[in-house]
Amino acid sequence: MKNQTTQTNTQTYNGWANYETWNVSLWMQNNQFLYNTAVACVEYRNDDELPYTKFIRNMHNGDKLCTNDGVAWDDELINHDEINAMMFDMHQGEN
Repeated sequence: MKNQTTQTNTQTYNGWANYETWNVSLWMQNNQFLYNTAVACVEYRNDDELPYTKFIRNMHNGDKLCTNDGVAWDDELINHDEINAMMFDMHQGEN
């Protein structure tokens, strides 16, 4: 029997799922307005709403459709689970 190995996809971008997720996290954590908005989205979201969904809606309502690097807030490649977890951590750090 041959020795078989299973290769898993462990490619990440600076510890994040991909470039798009990393870029969104970078802007949210390093821009005071976006940081405050992210924390507020955790605090004031509806019970059935995830923070990043509220954040996207707020950005669109303010006509801010993407990061300054051109990544759309609602890009389908963004890992919402990672961004939501980061937003909960940011909120917890404020309390």
